[in-house]
Amino acid sequence: MIKSFEHVGMVTADMDRSLAFYRDLLGLRLHLRKTMANGTEVAFLDSGGGMLEIFAPPGGATPALDLPPATSGVLHITFLVESVDESFAKLEAEGVEIKERPRPAVNSEVLDRVAFLRDPDGIIVELAERRGELKRI
Repeated sequence: MIKSFEHVGMVTADMDRSLAFYRDLLGLRLHLRKTMANGTEVAFLDSGGGMLEIFAPPGGATPALDLPPATSGVLHITFLVESVDESFAKLEAEGVEIKERPRPAVNSEVLDRVAFLRDPDGIIVELAERRGELKRI
């Protein structure tokens, strides 16, 4: 039934600031940016394996809150990188807020190394690295 993952949508307080993070620092490719009739800006950024859709309401938005334990919702968004350590070092040097430094992944059946950062709105972004072929269960 499903062909592939298409996109995840999120809200930002400042589109230019989010584009500077996701496009300029992380390297996602801007596919579309426009303003809708209600004044909300929208952008689609291509990650190579799906898109990130960002909405910027005309009145801004409050910072993201971490999801409390045992609460349904999205915990973080994850991007696959060649090297977690190298990507993390670049982002740290750019002053990106750090949540968790690079370490071995807990779910080592899927991922090798991970690190966690925050985007400009406080949304948790995971950098992940795989080594070898992903085993399907």
